[in-house]
Amino acid sequence: MTPDERRSLLRRAFEAAVAAAHPSICMPPHFPAPPKGKVIVLAAGKGAGACAEVAEKFYRETHGLGPDRLTGLAVTRHGHARPTEFVKVVEAGHPVPDAAGLQGAADTIAIAKEAGPDDLVLALITGGGSANWVSPADGLDLSAKQATTKALLRSGAPIDAINTVRKHLSKIKGGRLAAAAHPAKLVALAISDVPRDDPSVIASGPTVPDPSTLADARAALERFKVTPHPDVAAALSNPANESPKPGDAAFDSASFVVVSRPADALQAAIQTLEQAGVEVRVVGADLEGEAREVAAEHAAIARDLTGLAKPVALISAGELTVTIRGEGGRGGPNQEYALALVGALEGLANWAALAGDTDGADGGGGAPTDPAGAVVDPGTAARGFSEGADHRAFLENNDSTGYFEKTGDLLQTGPTCTNVNDIRIVLVDIPDPA
Repeated sequence: MTPDERRSLLRRAFEAAVAAAHPSICMPPHFPAPPKGKVIVLAAGKGAGACAEVAEKFYRETHGLGPDRLTGLAVTRHGHARPTEFVKVVEAGHPVPDAAGLQGAADTIAIAKEAGPDDLVLALITGGGSANWVSPADGLDLSAKQATTKALLRSGAPIDAINTVRKHLSKIKGGRLAAAAHPAKLVALAISDVPRDDPSVIASGPTVPDPSTLADARAALERFKVTPHPDVAAALSNPANESPKPGDAAFDSASFVVVSRPADALQAAIQTLEQAGVEVRVVGADLEGEAREVAAEHAAIARDLTGLAKPVALISAGELTVTIRGEGGRGGPNQEYALALVGALEGLANWAALAGDTDGADGGGGAPTDPAGAVVDPGTAARGFSEGADHRAFLENNDSTGYFEKTGDLLQTGPTCTNVNDIRIVLVDIPDPA
């Protein structure tokens, strides 16, 4: 394959992964029949707009429901809204919550509390819902939660630790939405973006029992050396902020189904690669860890590939983290992984790699134009040096976006309206004949 052919194949594999997890594909088979009363759609996360659009179409076209029986609210990331008529869609901040998310969560709780015994509350949950549904516990304001979220994101903490803290600072997370909707029937359908697809971690588990505790939340802050705002510290010591546990009556009429998983997206990418004649080796379906360290491990595997009969792709999913060491750098774990690969594979020919977040945004400032990741190959370092950019210096400063802006290697997809975590592929081609 030529360099352009390698890049094209990687893009097609990534696009197949994203398409497999779109709400229009994975949600409709799981929609329940309408009840005697209303269908109340409550959605959150980066795919919430698409979920609302798909649910509204299903109940209008399949069951003939009008605005008197079909209503609701979806809160999604800025730039991820979709057109709807009956279910309102609002845009809010991610990964740091904002005032729009604050109002959206308050309205969501109010709508849930109004549900009657003949109604169906249909909770459509996707990754990003933790930031989009923000409802601070009593005694907290939004700024304290924003500061805590920013500190945890910079610390390198994994998503389950971050969400353990979030759940104990909230009136909607950690099963509290189910408590608000009780005793109405609640059906939650989720697109998982977390390793091991834990329902209590996806969007901080707003409709399921929470196995974590206030003590776990305090321990997470201590482990990742985050000094909490005094109001946050007080909230995490207040027994009133403990979350509902298994056996709570709030979950008597609630159910939960994961309708799409990172593994499903991974399989779609694998199929695309295999159809192109590539041997695929899965090096992790739910990887966690520091992005640059995982890149070094994958580079070592790639360098050990010898005597290839056909191209080989090392593929992985999961969610990596970045511990911020530099000042003023931009990027996310996929771009940092790709930038680390540039150095780790220097001197090796006939390779290309893609690392991207299936939601279309890897780090960034929360804009729809944020990059999804990066696509790199042996020419990346040379392009960087021609622009006066040393990849090692940019990696040290956690400025992967700045580097790839210079080399032209950013993966730009725009909002994909779904989120099943990250896809990383390292493609090693047959060496050219001597």
